Amino acid sequence: MAHAPRKTVFITGAAGGLGRSTTELLVEKGWRVIAADFDEAALGRLGEAVEVDPVVLDVTDAASLRAAVERVGELTDGLDGIVNFAGILAVGSMIELPEDTLRRIFEVNVFGTYRVNQALFPLLLERKGRIVNISSETGWQSGAPFNGAYAMTKHAIEAYSDSLRRELRLLGIHVVKVQPGPFRTEMTASIGPNFERAAEQSRYFGDVLRRMLPRAVGAGEHASDPEILAQAVLKALTANPPGPSYSVRAARDRTMLEWLPTPVADRLLYEVLKR
Repeated sequence: MAHAPRKTVFITGAAGGLGRSTTELLVEKGWRVIAADFDEAALGRLGEAVEVDPVVLDVTDAASLRAAVERVGELTDGLDGIVNFAGILAVGSMIELPEDTLRRIFEVNVFGTYRVNQALFPLLLERKGRIVNISSETGWQSGAPFNGAYAMTKHAIEAYSDSLRRELRLLGIHVVKVQPGPFRTEMTASIGPNFERAAEQSRYFGDVLRRMLPRAVGAGEHASDPEILAQAVLKALTANPPGPSYSVRAARDRTMLEWLPTPVADRLLYEVLKR
């Protein structure tokens, strides 16, 4: 009896916390993973742990992307999935954040996702594969103080994914959003140092950022296991049909704020930040 052909998925940010966990799970489930990341050393460590096809990729660099697409074309004649994990964090006031910082986070989180999907689309179309864009709970929540830059990028990913889903449905291709809450990753671990750096650089909000630091670090300590998110990505790739989005372990306090009238939520945040 003939076996079904092995499915192939391209994953950006594959050597990072969430990307690595998802890569490991998909390999375990029999997928062929083309693992892309800008960190060549981390890709090497990933390759020592599981069997992947590593591709060094900076999603902000056109030449790097062209080389990656050429390599993928050498490895396979089609893709069953693209999963976009590549992303970075920025902490700071929207009135003080340097424009270069804002541009950088959009280049990685938004334009990087856009570029990868567009460049690899012919291979995805060949197999009627799926696109899974990693959004965030901040993508559907109101922007939080000092997290505005990251929230802006994830709101953009939400709008981009919704439009793309409705367009590509005409071609028989599913686009799915996965919206993680806090998970234990290098990005979560960096929240403390990011707040400290923002406090040092802020002219107006240094004291507020320092008061927020223990709460921000505490939230990271209670973050969920990345394997839970990996299971959600697997579902997004295999459910028939998939849902348009999967919210995974959203933070309870942030979610509760969304249930409140905006003036009430604003007042609560004001009182907390002024303490």
